[in-house]
Amino acid sequence: MPNKPRRTSSLGQQIHKSRSSSATLDRRNSQLSDGAKQTSQMLKKFGSEELKEVRSHTDLARTANGVRMLTKNIAKATIQLHVRAIMIVTKARDNSLIYLTREVVEWLLTRHDDITVYVDANLKKSARFCAASILKTYPKAQHLLKYWNKDLVKRKPESFDLVLTLGGDGTVLYVSNLFQRIVPPVMSFALGSLGFLTNFKFDQFQQRMTTVLDTGVRAYMRMRFTCRIHRSDGSLICEQQVLNELVVDRGPSPYVTNLELYGDGSLLTVAQADGLIIATPTGSTAYSLSAGGSLVHPGVSAISVTPICPHTLSFRPILLPDGMFLKVKVPAESRASAWASFDGKVRTELNKGDYVTVQASAFPFPTVRSSKTEYFDSVSRNLNWNVREPQRPFSHFLTGNNKSEFEQHQRNGGQEDLQDRLAGLGVNDRDDYDIDWSDDDNKDENESSEVQSSSSQLAIDFKKDQAHGSVPGEMDEEMLDYNVVEPFLPSPSNEIRTPTGHNYGVDDRECYTHPNATISLYGDSSGNSDETEQS
Repeated sequence: MPNKPRRTSSLGQQIHKSRSSSATLDRRNSQLSDGAKQTSQMLKKFGSEELKEVRSHTDLARTANGVRMLTKNIAKATIQLHVRAIMIVTKARDNSLIYLTREVVEWLLTRHDDITVYVDANLKKSARFCAASILKTYPKAQHLLKYWNKDLVKRKPESFDLVLTLGGDGTVLYVSNLFQRIVPPVMSFALGSLGFLTNFKFDQFQQRMTTVLDTGVRAYMRMRFTCRIHRSDGSLICEQQVLNELVVDRGPSPYVTNLELYGDGSLLTVAQADGLIIATPTGSTAYSLSAGGSLVHPGVSAISVTPICPHTLSFRPILLPDGMFLKVKVPAESRASAWASFDGKVRTELNKGDYVTVQASAFPFPTVRSSKTEYFDSVSRNLNWNVREPQRPFSHFLTGNNKSEFEQHQRNGGQEDLQDRLAGLGVNDRDDYDIDWSDDDNKDENESSEVQSSSSQLAIDFKKDQAHGSVPGEMDEEMLDYNVVEPFLPSPSNEIRTPTGHNYGVDDRECYTHPNATISLYGDSSGNSDETEQS
């Protein structure tokens, strides 16, 4: 009987705790819903005619600040995923990764009974993947294990809640090429040669996946381009979503390309080069970087324009606002055609008069973030960005007794026992540095004053000599400024020129800005001199 009330109390506490958690969750969902509504209303205002007819610069500044705050909040937002379908994209032409794909599938089937797993349709008949063995071991895989192909992704991109990539950056670019419209969050595990976009280690996939499925994800909404190729008559040839860059180059032609670059309908420049790279912030670490372009953080909305081997040294890479509508055109008077490629694929020839348009896409590419410093870790790891051997203290070079005495001195901090020992040796141990060149500052200033005074006195002596006729010619008073004495040499024709043995004696060959400075001439006092200057 005594235990009964405690069990009742415990049950009541659990019910109360459950109701409290449910209420907290409801409040959070309500707050998220209200926030989403406010954001939606703000975006409608930004796109309405009200913004175009803003009445004061104060309102415009307030609106601009609101946009910045909104962008900042979007970057910090956590996506609460309700995952029901996961798509796994495995790197092509690497059979070893098929075994890892099977490992991920088996883990998901074991831990989650309500998640459908999609793998590449080519694995259906793969002996390495062995789908029959999986179905035999996990009976629920009959309805939870499915296969994707390009047609399914194109028709129903919303069928997938999360994409896992097993490979390198090329695998991530392949996913971008698959999803030409809406893209689900992409979580990339590093199993390739590069790792700018793959920031999750595969040996941690179980705990990483558990965190993502339980608590949600934070993602970079990576900017993509919508690129369209038009013929000279304006007809549309193709449209492509680009994650890295659009490249327009000369292709197999031996001639330098002439490309006209337009921004919002205005001609910006004519590029005479091997080509142009129009890159996203994500693509700033790819081809653009190799051509001398700048690194751009994926959180920065900008368009990078980088020339390929330009014919002018002044054609430097430039960053343009993401709201600018760009057009790259092959002029009619061009010597040859050009070639356009999108993320290194879909290579298309551009004839004279053809053009490519580029603008920020309405369908960004969300990648799951591994940490707050993911981007900087990536460029440091792959590019050794600002990586150097750390600077060590000078005490690093001390050894033996020198090191021991120095450490003891540092510990004591100039206390009495050390001072007494040094005083017995006739040494005055000060708290500051024993050698400090700043102590000589006053001395240097005095020496400088003496030099200036001597130079001025020589100029005065020269003026006196000129007055007595010992120096030929008249000197301009402006040349005898005693505050700043310019280096000069008098000449018989009242001009400043390089002296030779023909027009000067040995005594006249002096520079009056410094008493110890003389000019060495290739000629003797008799007037013999070479006609050619020597160095």
